[in-house]
Amino acid sequence: MEFTEWIRGRTDEQLRALVSARPELITPVPAHLEGLASRAGSPSAIARVLDRLDRFTLAVVETLAVQDGPMPKERLRELVAAALAGDDAESGARDAEPALSAALDRLFELALVYGPDDALDLGPGVRKVLDDPAGLGPKAADAFRHHAPEQLDEMADEVAPGTAGSGKERLAAALAEPAALVGSVSPEARGALDQLAWGPPTGRVPNARREVSVASARSPIEELLARGLLAATGEESVTLPREVGLYLRGGRVHRGLLALPPPLEGTARDRKLADRTAAGQAFAFVRSVEELCERWSVEPPGVLRTGGLGVRDLKRATSELDLPEWAAALVIEVAHAAGLIAAGGGVDGEWLPTSGYDLWRVRATADRWVALAATWLHMDRVPGLVGDRDERDRPFNALHTDLRRASAPGVRAATLGVLAAAPGLAPARDSVLERLAWEQPRRRGPLREQLTEFALREAEQVGVTGLGALSAHGRALLEGGEPAEVLAPLLPEPVDHVLLQADLTAVAPGPLTSELNRWMTLTADVESKGGATVYRFSEGSIRRALDAGHGGEELVSMLSRHSATPVPQALSYLVTDVARRHGRIRVGTASAYIRCDDPALLDQITADRRSAALRLRRLAPTVIASRSSRAALVDSLRAMGYAPVAESLDGDVIISQLDSRRTEGLAPARAVASPNGLDPEVATAAVRALRAGDAAHLARREPVDAPGGQVPRGPATATISALQEAIKQGVRVWIGYLDSQGNATSRILEPARMEGGYLTAYDETRAAVHRFALHRITGVAGL
Repeated sequence: MEFTEWIRGRTDEQLRALVSARPELITPVPAHLEGLASRAGSPSAIARVLDRLDRFTLAVVETLAVQDGPMPKERLRELVAAALAGDDAESGARDAEPALSAALDRLFELALVYGPDDALDLGPGVRKVLDDPAGLGPKAADAFRHHAPEQLDEMADEVAPGTAGSGKERLAAALAEPAALVGSVSPEARGALDQLAWGPPTGRVPNARREVSVASARSPIEELLARGLLAATGEESVTLPREVGLYLRGGRVHRGLLALPPPLEGTARDRKLADRTAAGQAFAFVRSVEELCERWSVEPPGVLRTGGLGVRDLKRATSELDLPEWAAALVIEVAHAAGLIAAGGGVDGEWLPTSGYDLWRVRATADRWVALAATWLHMDRVPGLVGDRDERDRPFNALHTDLRRASAPGVRAATLGVLAAAPGLAPARDSVLERLAWEQPRRRGPLREQLTEFALREAEQVGVTGLGALSAHGRALLEGGEPAEVLAPLLPEPVDHVLLQADLTAVAPGPLTSELNRWMTLTADVESKGGATVYRFSEGSIRRALDAGHGGEELVSMLSRHSATPVPQALSYLVTDVARRHGRIRVGTASAYIRCDDPALLDQITADRRSAALRLRRLAPTVIASRSSRAALVDSLRAMGYAPVAESLDGDVIISQLDSRRTEGLAPARAVASPNGLDPEVATAAVRALRAGDAAHLARREPVDAPGGQVPRGPATATISALQEAIKQGVRVWIGYLDSQGNATSRILEPARMEGGYLTAYDETRAAVHRFALHRITGVAGL
């Protein structure tokens, strides 16, 4: 049966399953089913779908690929049973039937296998994509295709004397039954064959193309080359012909198979405890992102010339967030991917919070976490590489473009999928890697193992897992549920008060509300973190709050309102004293000047030896000029123990708004593909368009003329509604359409689907499937 006819004979439900499992086949929608079949046989499409197969299903494909043509299902079952059995043939036969049936159903759905039970075959192009299926080399006719005809004739005369045909044909016929040839070699040569038997079938040999005969062979390799049991594929490479490999395997295609994935091994966790632990991590991760953005609002780090964040700035963030360096890099990368921070700040460039951060900050904690966790799951950046070095021995910097890896989102989803398969279990790293190797055997390698380890570590830090087990809200995130609703009841309740101590410290007995946390971070310095956060008030921290525009009385009032204990006298005195001195001295631009209503205080400044570097000059009893800049003058006076404030040219105090610096950000990272597959409505519409286009293709219908008269016109909303109803009912419509020159044309369509501002439909006036821009459709009328 021809593959295209088999595709055409599939039901609409089966076609919907095909395009849902392989959405790349309808991007864009082919004009007819013949086009769909052709696209399904393209090397890129086949490689992509093979990468999604588990080890057993891929083994079924490889078993079929070893054969030249169709294979009866019964023979396929025998080969699979032999691989499953090992030493227990009865067990293999018992397990083969259900496992093979499930695998074939999947392969039929993906259009990788087609045909009746007595002649199962692979789809076009599958054999070409599979290199060395099941570790078997090419067939003898292909293995010896680069040999000279004269050399093949000489080899055939020795291994198959008296036979007719070309040298390649005679040699291939002899190798089809290689028992005699294999039995004639020395034990050392047989050992070399056994090493290649189960793959890989290739090896390196010096001077592989040497001319050697059976009589002149002096080494085990020469024995094999002379008899055609090894074929030279290059100057220093040889391969084992497939027929010889199958003989050495005793007719089996695979040495051993597992019909089911290997069981996960690890530590059992109490699911409620794991959920609570993950919720605590989620809360901490949200607060870390918030603290990072707040700090970078005040002191934004610079952007490197090559892009990214400097090593010193990363270490500073590590210290401020009180996290390991890899965890701080994760916080930074997720915040950037979520659109909360971006490069801005002019020519030199600085990493600043975006306006999107202000919108994110006012949302509920659970919703904020969902935005961050979804970004982490789908972003193509790999924070775990920060600190490593590339092939040129250059370090990977945080926020640099070199951290992108296209496979990262898929590895994270696959890793969490493994955890989801074992609720309440914290699987060991090696067990997860073994399971992934079975689920996606074609996607293996050092980078994939590294990405898997990163995914496990980062999932715990983000709060998707708790104690190594997938949490309930993590499962909801992975499966497209409502993770915020699951997480919200588990989050610690924020408190709106602190406990003020006589030693100028404040203890937060739990996580503070967002606003109180910002205010405390502004007014005091974090001294320690843990179950309770300890803040310390100092002259510098109080001055920081005064610089931000708060008054002394306002600070004392806020402390009284949010303290569960009376405000200590020492703290009140500290605030009052700093506020009394704050702003008595004012700094402007001369280059800069100092202005103060107390001449005695200015006398004290000019007499201070430390002020010599400022080059001060008394202009009046209350004014001193300086050649230093205003910012430098303010900093120098503060270092001398004074409390100046900056003022504008109009004499107004300049307020240091700590959270006012913002920049424009990029859109947050989103999923490359929906984890739940293609939208069912899109699949249905695509199949409808394929059927309509295929019917026209088979009938070779000529384009029909549209009705005469005025083309349909109507409001845009009515047009959209009419097209949606036509798609739902599967009926034809008459539309007016403006071409690229703005000329009104008339079309008869069978609408299939509508998305992204375009309508996909079969155009009867052109006898083809086309996409129409919705804004160019002037109106719709029924037929």
